[in-house]
Amino acid sequence: MTATTAYATLTADNHGTGQAANDAAAPAARVAGPVVLDVRNISLAFGGVKALTDISFDVREHEIRAIIGPNGAGKSSMLNCINGVYTPQQGSITFRGKTFSHMNSRQVAEMGIARTFQNLALFKGMSVIDNIMTGRNLKMKSNIFQQAWRLGAAEREEMQHREFVEHIIDFLEIQAWRKTPVGRLPYGLQKRVDLGRALAMEPQVLLLDEPMAGMNVEEKQDMCRFVLDVNEEFGSTIVLIEHDMGVVMDISDRVVVLDYGKKIGDGTPDEVRRNEDVISAYLGTSH
Repeated sequence: MTATTAYATLTADNHGTGQAANDAAAPAARVAGPVVLDVRNISLAFGGVKALTDISFDVREHEIRAIIGPNGAGKSSMLNCINGVYTPQQGSITFRGKTFSHMNSRQVAEMGIARTFQNLALFKGMSVIDNIMTGRNLKMKSNIFQQAWRLGAAEREEMQHREFVEHIIDFLEIQAWRKTPVGRLPYGLQKRVDLGRALAMEPQVLLLDEPMAGMNVEEKQDMCRFVLDVNEEFGSTIVLIEHDMGVVMDISDRVVVLDYGKKIGDGTPDEVRRNEDVISAYLGTSH
């Protein structure tokens, strides 16, 4: 991002891909509920390198909460702390009243937090429907033996889960590719499959790590619409990392800004847009 582009995005009306979010017909202002996720004083270091320093913010139910910042600011590290990939050296995370400082990814998923990834981690040789079905694993009660032999109860359970997955496929408008190996799909469609797999977990909180990275304008328009619809129709609270500032400012309720692992801004899009520290971090100059 150039200095001119960053300044224009932060201080003026949104254009280009930012307008794409407007074109996605954002719903009326959302009514946020109580705090569902509370991040307190998180610090994370790898050896002598500090990735996060004393980061605190909260996420309210049903809102779209964005985390932004330059490359290397610590955004993905923050998501990794929330979903149990990393264990911070200091601080705690409270989800629906339960505070934890050490939690693995499976436990976090069982609590109702799902994640998409900046670098796709799909099973490229498997079909779209089978990839999304993997998101239902935690919901299945039958054991591996029952599933392998398709015993009565296991077969009925699989049919129910497949019905739910078909609903997600319809929702994401990927019916035509439901039996296509994911590795043969264009990048934008693979991103939808990744979102579908996360939705299959029926998450209360959905962590989206750069869902629009590498997309063209049309693909970003579609993904903006899906993010808004997931928030509205599925009722998922969303924590979003995204580099496209126009998109962030258009679809987010609140934005937290990181720079070199420290929080330099937090508030509504308009508040962040006027924050001198945020402008300086993106421009590389002081004002």
